[in-house]
Amino acid sequence: MTQDHPFSINTDESLLNEDEAAELADELKAMLRRGDTPKADAEQIQRMVSGLGDHRGLLRRTFAESLGVVGKAAVPALCVALHKHSSATVRRAAAKTLKLVGDPSTLPNLLEALLNDPDPVVQGSAAGAMAIFGADAVELLLEVLINPNSTAMQCGFASWGLAFVGAQAPDALRNAAQSDHAEIRAAAIAGLGEQIQALGDTDARELLLEALVDPASDVRAEATILLGKLHEPSWAQPMLLARLDDLHPQVRKNAALSLMKLKATETLNKLLTRKSAEQDESVNKVLQLAIDQLSHEDLKKHNDES
Repeated sequence: MTQDHPFSINTDESLLNEDEAAELADELKAMLRRGDTPKADAEQIQRMVSGLGDHRGLLRRTFAESLGVVGKAAVPALCVALHKHSSATVRRAAAKTLKLVGDPSTLPNLLEALLNDPDPVVQGSAAGAMAIFGADAVELLLEVLINPNSTAMQCGFASWGLAFVGAQAPDALRNAAQSDHAEIRAAAIAGLGEQIQALGDTDARELLLEALVDPASDVRAEATILLGKLHEPSWAQPMLLARLDDLHPQVRKNAALSLMKLKATETLNKLLTRKSAEQDESVNKVLQLAIDQLSHEDLKKHNDES
């Protein structure tokens, strides 16, 4: 936690009553409309932090926006609320408000909340706040993925955060895609879409191709999903068809779903052939879904042409 702020931090959890909260929110809204910055003294900051626990969403938003305008001076009180407040509503709002403040020194605090807060919404809010810091957040989010104590949900939040970082940290994601840890490679591959699609990153595209034959099935599965998101059916179809014969069922499912998403009606016969040979019932259900959807697309295409 940052320590370079001159005032002491009040850990009092008393919330404003409804009238007090409404009156303070009106004052703050008026100040924001005028372009004024709310007072940054400890007492006023603590009152605004207390307002983050109000049951009225619009008022909570006013307090959060005001604290965001106050900026770094509000960081200590927000970090205390994030870690120690008994109200999950306050902790959630504190994480989201730290995102508005945008001070990278809060990354360790946000990581602690992601890893240790019992409330999953607080965990997700912390991951979302971390993601705005781009390359500075990548290493910390990757640590979550390889932490043996991380839950599946926490890993999911970290992966989402990495995907959000996307093109903000191209070097960091490309490096992560070549990690020795399969969990990190999978998350990094999932985050390469914007670099490939919007920026034409040929290095990222090459990493995607390598991921399709990665020894770890989770990496192949993520790469197969990404192929379906790139809106390049002529490029993706041959590689997706190859993944229909992958040894892992999840990769085969993802390949069928990606072909369906790309509306690859030309692959219907291949899907039918795969289905006739498929022995995994869960994969068969996905194959049938893809076949049904693509058959509908094919019929629609023929009707439009006639």
